[in-house]
Amino acid sequence: MTRIMRVVGVHGVGNHRPSATSTQAGEQLSAIWGRALARGFPGPVDLCVAYYADHLQPGGRQGADDDLPPEARELLEAWLAQLDLPPGVTQGNATRPFRQIIGWIAERRQLAPRLVELFVTTFFREVARYLGGDGVRQASRDAVAATIRTHQPSVVLAHSLGSVVTYETLWHHPDLEVDLLVTLGSPLAMPHAVFPRLDPAPVAGLGCRPPNVRRWVNIADVGDLVAIPAGGVPTRFVDVAADHTAAIHAFDFHLVANYLACPPLAAELSAHR
Repeated sequence: MTRIMRVVGVHGVGNHRPSATSTQAGEQLSAIWGRALARGFPGPVDLCVAYYADHLQPGGRQGADDDLPPEARELLEAWLAQLDLPPGVTQGNATRPFRQIIGWIAERRQLAPRLVELFVTTFFREVARYLGGDGVRQASRDAVAATIRTHQPSVVLAHSLGSVVTYETLWHHPDLEVDLLVTLGSPLAMPHAVFPRLDPAPVAGLGCRPPNVRRWVNIADVGDLVAIPAGGVPTRFVDVAADHTAAIHAFDFHLVANYLACPPLAAELSAHR
């Protein structure tokens, strides 16, 4: 009889579901993730997604770049400094209109400018909210820890900002044991914006696999605007067992559904099974 693989997923940015309870939101995301994972990995899986997006939502209106709080704008500027922008674009980033820079990135990647702007502003708003104070960080980690503790998975799949939340959660909850951690489209190694702000902080310029994780694998799309620098996770973190770089999707380079269906993840899960 084929063993059912118990999996916990940890979502990334843009997953707030204001009309649902946290339990309902987790169930909805679990169904979405389950369908996507089945596209690439046909084995039997019992999957539960940890939901923490409700902790990332401050009060008030959320709009485009003009509404970004200063801390989010600071992270965005640090991210722009890491991109392969030409001198004419990089000069004067602090004063250049944000949409002009986004327009260049979108044109270079053959993407819709409005979608790039929405993704970038959502990402940095939620990252800044998580890394800031007000107990958001602790509440998010506790939500992820509770799901892992209840579901008792052998595999944790952590996408985007969820990889940061998961990394910190596993360090701060040493009783949780995970056989395989897979980070997908992870910004963990992002210089200035994320890496130096991790908790626990890097030591001598290096982070490390949480000791309660037996094996850590990273997967990043070659064009993922968040998973930078390329090859950063195995370079910046000790004991990363494998780092897979693949073309997940030409346009939806950061979408979790495409990561869940990608061949490198299917191969890792098959080997784990």
